[in-house]
Amino acid sequence: MVSQIRESADPATAPTDWAIAAQELRKSYRAGQREVEILHGVSLGVRAGELVAVMGPSGSGKSTLMYCLAGLEAPTSGRVLLAGQQLERLSRADLARMRRSQVGFVFQSYNLIPTLTAAENVALPHLLAGNRPPAELIAQTLETVGLADRADARPPSLSGGEQQRVALARVLAQQPAVLFADEPTGALDTRTGELVLAELARIAHSPGRCALVVTHDPKVAAACDRILFLRDGSLVQELRGASVEVVASTLAGLGAPREA
Repeated sequence: MVSQIRESADPATAPTDWAIAAQELRKSYRAGQREVEILHGVSLGVRAGELVAVMGPSGSGKSTLMYCLAGLEAPTSGRVLLAGQQLERLSRADLARMRRSQVGFVFQSYNLIPTLTAAENVALPHLLAGNRPPAELIAQTLETVGLADRADARPPSLSGGEQQRVALARVLAQQPAVLFADEPTGALDTRTGELVLAELARIAHSPGRCALVVTHDPKVAAACDRILFLRDGSLVQELRGASVEVVASTLAGLGAPREA
């Protein structure tokens, strides 16, 4: 299984339908006098039209992997292809422009501007790109996530679930080629979580788009096309079409102590 994962490796020769490809990613951090390696040569690929989950025990490197794939952090070594661009070849300015126009993010922390209304937060990517926000699209996306009547509300007056839906509407209005989501349903009630997951799947399965979700929730992962499992910074297993029970059992097994 791992050998199959590693076949989706070289960004330089990646098939044209891959929206994300990584080869031998390593990421280290300095802790005092020591270099601590978090990712140990991870290789993977995500094709256009896929919704892919990344799971693993706490501390396995899931979020670090996502940050490297999204260009939010530079890997210590290895190569990343994102939305047709090799990240190591981009300047910081070019990388910022690419993320702004082609990459969307849904985080558990929402990342909303508290002084802006819900509609203004949704329009923000267009404003940052120097474009006029499409008013009809902004209104449509807020209606899609059930917040048409809260367009003028500011984040401090919104519940946590409503703020997450504003963050989702912002991505819907941005219409990115690649979407990254880090525990997008972790702080949501069941109904709102199902809404967010359905919209993530709709984006991922749209032509020319994909989504990668970091999650600890077996229900979220089981709704994805593929699940990649990390353990101790290495990619160790892949599942397709697995039930919630199988996903939960696999994740629990990865958290068990290794035999001596």
